[in-house]
Parts: sequence; C-alpha cells; structure tokens
Amino acid sequence: MTDSLELKGSVAIVTGAARGQGRSHALAMARQGATIIAVDVPQKMASVDYALGTQADLDETVRLVEATGAVCIPEAADVRDAAAVNGVVERAIERFGRIDILLANAGISGMGPLEQVSDVEWEEMVGTNLTGVFHCLRAVIPTMREQRFGRIVVTSSMGGRMGIPNLAHYNATKWGVIGMAKSLALEVATVGITVNVVCPCTVATPMVLRDEMYKLFAPDLEDPDQKAVLDRFRRVNPIPEPWLQAEDVTRAVMYFVNDPGTTTGEVLEIGLGSSARLH
Repeated sequence: MTDSLELKGSVAIVTGAARGQGRSHALAMARQGATIIAVDVPQKMASVDYALGTQADLDETVRLVEATGAVCIPEAADVRDAAAVNGVVERAIERFGRIDILLANAGISGMGPLEQVSDVEWEEMVGTNLTGVFHCLRAVIPTMREQRFGRIVVTSSMGGRMGIPNLAHYNATKWGVIGMAKSLALEVATVGITVNVVCPCTVATPMVLRDEMYKLFAPDLEDPDQKAVLDRFRRVNPIPEPWLQAEDVTRAVMYFVNDPGTTTGEVLEIGLGSSARLH
C-alpha cells in the first residue's frame, strides 16, 4: 500500500473498525494522511455465536492508526441505532468541519437453513448488515452534498452475487446493500459523490476462521478444524488460495477512495476467481 499523502486533510468514517477489514482500511487511509473516525460496537449480540470486536480491539486500532502519525477518534456506536450513527456524524462535522469518506463496513455473519433462522437472527442480521448501512449512508449524504464531494464504499460479499446454502439471511442483506448503493449512486452522481461496492469472498478474519464455518465446509467430519478444511477451502475458488487477507480487500477499497470521480455505482468482486463461474 502506498504511503503517499493523497488523502491529507480528508476525514474518513470507518464502521466495523475494531479489527479485520475495517482496521486494515483505516490504516491504509491513515498512511495516506486521512483523519480516521473508527466506529465499532464492543458488545454481544444474541444471535452471534463468535466473538465480536471488543473495546480493547478498538483501542488497538486507534493505537495503530496513531502510530502512522494520523488522528484517530474512536466511537462506540451500534449502526442499528440511527441516533447513534447520526451522533457520530454530527460530532465529526463539529470537530473537523467535513466528512469526505465513508466505509460502510460493519457486518455480522450467521449460518443455518432458512427454515431454522429465528426472528432474532433475522432482525440482528438485517439490522446490522442492511439497515445499519442505510443509517450510515443517510447520515453522511447531506454534508457530502453540501461539500459537493464524497467517496462512499460499501462492503457487500460474494454472497451478494450468488446463492449459498445455509447463508440465505446473510446473503439477503448482501444483495440488498448492492441495490441500495447503486440507487444512491444515481441520486448523487451530479454532486461529486461516488458510491461503490466491494464484494470479498471468505476473508481470514475471526468471523470466518471458526468452528461453525469449518463445519459448513466439512459436514462429514465430526470436529473439523482449520487444518482439516484447508484443502476444501482451496477447492472452492479457481485461484487456489483458501481465503483472502484483509489487505486484499483494502486494495480494492482504496481504488474507489482514490478515484477522481469517474467511477460510481460499480461492484468490484474480490473473489479469488469465483465470479468466473457466474457469468
């Protein structure tokens, strides 16, 4: 990743910034000189059976960003809460006078046959992955419109480009954010705001590297671990890597962040070649 100061003076909000992709994106923008508003919600969700980001994780993101010389403001906010999201945006504008970049990255995962998805699982999934993105987009558009400048990147998934058994509720949200982003891109295209989407396949983060995901790929094994399913992960995609690294997604995000304003409403698949099977 380049260490040029292309983003010097820019203010960027990153949701899901405590670890994984969000942290990687925040660091890349910080190295280019951006001020980072790092948003996450360090608390448990009823339907999520893996460890979510903690306050310690968010603090570590702040430490790493500040080590680049950039300013980083932590914000503990749940994207499901419109008032909390609005508060993050209002405080950023009050302190810095502008918001140039939004990376709507926060998301959760879950799995299971659709007929077994509970109302709580559905509500938390849709609330975080779809409604949460809506809250973030709606909150930043007025100031970006006034500035006549903005770069918005939404994190979807290769699950937003195909059907996958046992991920129907997750995939529904990831298809949904693509439609929302494309529609918004048309609404703001004449005022200097671009809205684009990245669709990663499996990324080596705590959301993916866990027992439940291994069982999804190896239901015939009693207690599969990462080593046991490694070859199966590799066989999923034409490029024989088991999964992406967060930095692989960051390169795609930064392409949109640094775009001069000619690319909007686009979906960039970072899928280890899996999209070659779709078209």
